[in-house]
Amino acid sequence: MRRVIAVKTEPEWKLDVTFSDGTRGIVSLKDRLFGPVFEPLRDPILFSQARVDEFGTICWPNGADLDSDNLYEKLTTTSRVA
Repeated sequence: MRRVIAVKTEPEWKLDVTFSDGTRGIVSLKDRLFGPVFEPLRDPILFSQARVDEFGTICWPNGADLDSDNLYEKLTTTSRVA
């Protein structure tokens, strides 16, 4: 499993993600913020609080988190996810 080592939030609900092997890219979550855990992330203030936890996973204070393997696959199968 590749670990996320850095994340930076961007406008329009995008994340600039860097992995432990140097892979880096932009991921858009704009159309994926639904359901009880992810819908609150539509609030730009909450979304901007994304961080990398001790396991190399992107997470937010409300308990939402993203699967690192899935993000990595998306970034390596396309040159840029937006």
